[in-house]
Parts: sequence; C-alpha cells; structure tokens
Amino acid sequence: MNIFFGVFLSKRFFHCYSVTMIKIEKILFSIGGRKLLDTGNITIPSGHKIGVVGRNGTGKTTLFRLIKGDLELESGQIILPKNAKIDDVKQEVSENDLSVLETILAADKERETLIKQSKIEKDPDRIAEIQIRLEDIGAWSAEARASTILKGLGFNEEDNHLPCKSFSGGWRMRMSLAAVLFNQPDLLLLDEPTNYLDLEGTIWLENYLATYPHTVLVISHDRNLLNNCTNSILHLEDKNLTYYSGNYEKFAETRMAQLESKLSEIKKQDKTRQHLQSFVDRFRYKAKKAKQAQSRLKALGKLKTISLPKERALKKILFPAPEELASPLVSIEDGSTGYNNKPILSKLNLRIDYDDKIALLGKNGEGKSTLSKLLANRVPLLSGSLIKSSQLRIGYFSQHQTDELIKGETPFEHLSRARPSKSVSERKKILGGFGIGSDQSELKVSAMSGGQKARLLLLLATIDNPHLLILDEPTNHLDIESREALIEALTKFSGAVILVSHDFHLLSLVSDKLWLVNNGTVCPYEEDLETYRSDILLNKSRKNLKTPKNSGDKKEFQKKVLAYKSEVKKCEDRLQKLQNMKKKVADILSNQALYSDGQLKELEKWNKKLSEINEAIKRAEDLWIQAQERMESATQK
Repeated sequence: MNIFFGVFLSKRFFHCYSVTMIKIEKILFSIGGRKLLDTGNITIPSGHKIGVVGRNGTGKTTLFRLIKGDLELESGQIILPKNAKIDDVKQEVSENDLSVLETILAADKERETLIKQSKIEKDPDRIAEIQIRLEDIGAWSAEARASTILKGLGFNEEDNHLPCKSFSGGWRMRMSLAAVLFNQPDLLLLDEPTNYLDLEGTIWLENYLATYPHTVLVISHDRNLLNNCTNSILHLEDKNLTYYSGNYEKFAETRMAQLESKLSEIKKQDKTRQHLQSFVDRFRYKAKKAKQAQSRLKALGKLKTISLPKERALKKILFPAPEELASPLVSIEDGSTGYNNKPILSKLNLRIDYDDKIALLGKNGEGKSTLSKLLANRVPLLSGSLIKSSQLRIGYFSQHQTDELIKGETPFEHLSRARPSKSVSERKKILGGFGIGSDQSELKVSAMSGGQKARLLLLLATIDNPHLLILDEPTNHLDIESREALIEALTKFSGAVILVSHDFHLLSLVSDKLWLVNNGTVCPYEEDLETYRSDILLNKSRKNLKTPKNSGDKKEFQKKVLAYKSEVKKCEDRLQKLQNMKKKVADILSNQALYSDGQLKELEKWNKKLSEINEAIKRAEDLWIQAQERMESATQK
C-alpha cells in the first residue's frame, strides 16, 4: 500500500510538473495550397488564461484543431505535455434520454470508470487504490460541483433531472460547455463560448474562468470577457502568431502604439520613395547623372513595402438616419403577449421615446426575445393596448434570421430585390457601408461566414431607415473590430434602439435605459450595469431586484420623465436661439464702420446687447444643467 501511494504521488508530481507549458515551434499549415499559418516560436506558461484574437477567417479555430491533433502540420511542431488532459466543447450534446446531470457527470471518464471498477473489484489492495484515486479527484463531491456549473449556465434544479432530448440545440450547447468545465482538463480550449449564453451566463463564465486552476485558451470577440478572465493575448494576423502579456485592454493599447508607429514608418518611406523617384525621373537619361540615377533605382528596388494590417482598413457600419418622430414611438398599457394564446409576459406598461437606447436584461427564457418580437410585430398582443406612431418604421434583427436568407443568392441579389430602383453603383455603395466589399457582394450566402451574414442581416434590417431598431444578439459571429463598428453606428443612430445582448461592453456603451424582464413582466431596472453584474456574481435572486411597485407608479414615473425631457428640450431650444442672436450681434460688431467717431452710441448699444446675451446664455446653461440633472435623477430611480 505504501509503495503504491509513493508511486501514485510521484506520478501526480510528474503530471503537474509536466504541464508546464505549450510550445509552438515554427509551424506551417496550408489549406488548398493557401497558407493559413506560418509562424515562429511561441511559449505558453502553465496556468495562464490566454485570449486568442484575430479577424474572422484568420485561422483561430484551425489552430485549436492543430493543438488537439485533428489536423497535421506541414512543418514545425506543437509540443504538449505528455500526460496532459486536453478538452474542448463538443458540437452539442445529443438528443438522448439521459438527464442533464447524468450527462455532465459522464464527462469525467476516469470517475465513471473507477466507480464501475469499485463495484466489481475483489482485490483489497486494488479497492484501496481506487478509493484513494476517487478521493483525490473529488468524485464524491462531483454531483454538487456539476450542479453549481449548471446553475451558473442557467439550468435550475428541475432542469437537471430532465432528459437532454427535451432541450433545444442552444441549451444542449450549454450542456456541452458545462461538461467540459466539469471535466476540468489541464488544457481547456474554448471557441466562442458565449455565443449560446445570455448576459447572466456570460458574467458567470468570466468569473469561473478567472479562477480556473489550469491553462485556458479561449477564442472570443467578447471584449469584456477577454478583459476579466485572461492575463495574456495570442494575436493571429497575416498567418503569424504574436504573444502579448496582459488582458485585452493592455493588448489594444500596445497594438495602437504599433499601428501608429507603422503608419509613421509608411509616411517616412513614401517620402523617401518620392525623393528617390524624383531624382531618377530627372536625371536617368542625362549622361553625367546616369550612374547616380541607376544607384537610386537600385535603392528604390530594395525599399520593402510596409503595409498596415487588414483591420486598419475596416469599413464602418453605417445606419441610415431616419426623420425625427414625436414621442412616444410605442406605448403599451396593461399588455400581455405570448404564443398560442398563452401569455409569456403580462402587466406590460411600457413607453419608448424617439431617442431611447434600451437594454433588456434577464435570464434566457424569461421573455426578452418575446418582447422584441411583440415590438417587431412578430407575435401578437393578447390583451391590453399597444399604440404605435402612424409613421413608425421598425427594423428587426435576430440571430435566427439567417434562415430567412436565400442560400443560393448573393448579398448583391438580396439588396437588388429590396431596392430594385437603385443603380448598380448605389447598391454597391450601400453594401460597402456595411463592410461588404465588391468581392463579398458576389458570394453566395451558403459560402459566407457568420460575420458576413450578420452584416447582411443588419443591412436588410435598416434598409427602410427605421425609427426603432430592435437587435436580438447582434454581435454573435462578429469579430472585435466589427463589434466596435456596430457600437459606433448605434451611438450615432438618432432613432430608438432595443438591445438584447450578452456583450457587456456593447450594452455599457450604447444603452441609457435598462429594462428587467423577470417573473413574467418587464420593469425598469433602477441600478446600473455594474450593479447588475455584481448581483449575478453574488447569486442574488432576480426577485430581489428593485422594481416599481405597481402599474400606477409606472405611469406616474413615465409622466415625470416625459415632463423632464420636455423641460430639457425647451432649455436646449432657448440656448440655440440665444447662440443665434449672439452670432448676429457679433457680425454687426465686426463691421469696421461701427468704430468711427460718429458711431460711438451705436457701438455702445450693440456691446451692451452682446453683454446681455452672454448673461442670458449663462442663465440658460444653468437652467439646462439643472433640467438635465432632474431628468437623469428621475430615470435612475
């Protein structure tokens, strides 16, 4: 027994010691003759949390397949610890009769095997070995650990005992994620793990990965996740891998400095090139200067072209600006909605004004998408009243709308059908405004990436210049640069926005109002997103979140906010009028004739007028600030 235990300990020591790093040594990999990876040496220390970033299609998922051994390198090697357990998220859990909890427990193959052996083993020494190993891997607390993971990903106690086949594909993907987290491999590979999670699940996962005891490589375009749970970044660009210490923000700062430096180099090189070329053009055919000209030509030939990475040339997303409509755009009183005459949401008392940017909070299954569909005319109002502006145009985006795209058609053909009166050049310009270049515009939908499809859907959702834009998980499949472009487009968009997203970074920069979808209704969330995040991490019940007491309070609250908004608008109009008056007086005072001896009284009059206007502007600014503060105070309650 002692001998075995000593051997066992030495094996465990070797195992822990051997999982010291991942070494990538000058790897080369091509697909169909096209180089995808051609990089130098990278060393990843044990226990590090590495964010793998890069534009869509650069080869991040391929890198994971190479690490797992699913693909074979042309040259170079990836060195992994001999005894390391490597695991990733499987496509999804199959539709079977096993319960959710049983499925997760089965992910730990060693535990399953040892438990089976313990039931049939007769040798006392071997039984002792099995029991020691079971104790060592925490086999007896496995069920509690699995339940904790499932809870964090949105499953309740009742869900845990239901068969897997009773859940949708999205929820079975969550099971796959839960299974790999429970298995706790030495090297955990995660490829866009938040795509099937809600905001609550994403926040929980961030916290879980930050404290994960082993090495993690996570491909993600979620800026917040990369900031909160990684301590280094592996950047894939132009077939090359570069390792950066620090989280995503640190990486972004370093990259910006590099890009600015490269831009400076390009400018210097262009200047040098122009100087050399100018000399060559002037003297290449003059005998006395011919040798010097030839020397300059050779120098030109040796100048290597410095190019900026593709991300630098990212085309922005441009939403068309609608004409302004009077508020409210939408008003719901005592409304209910759902499917097949069965209410999902009730007691809805909501108002959407023209410039509202509203984020919908709440766990998956609470009704965020149902509310979005109600506003987008995709599900009916079952009771109550819903009043919309007669001129209101609505744009709706959902991640599930990819099924509505025609696989055999190109983006250009989709747009041509939507805008037949537009010329070819006008259609290409519209496509370009959403980052769909001329080459991509002729790709069939079936050959497009998820990010390209998302951009096309965003284009089609906004083609009619909507006053209200409803976006349900718009960032899925978008890379970080595209997400930043979307954020910029939404902040500039003058109409109203309803957002459902697990991207905390997007919500924090775009939304100015928060609605909580919980317990079958929708109410304003009185705190901010950081507080909501803290609530999730502290496992606070959504029932304990502050909401208005009743619909009467809600209506009174809406009246107050509307009154304050009206007051702010009046102050802004007053300020604008005063500024216009000031400009007119300044134009008069700029007339040099006014400063002659005979015009002193007139000059005094206009100077006095200017002084009065400046005083009035100061008072108007004070009133505007006060009105703004009252409105902000009211909306935060």
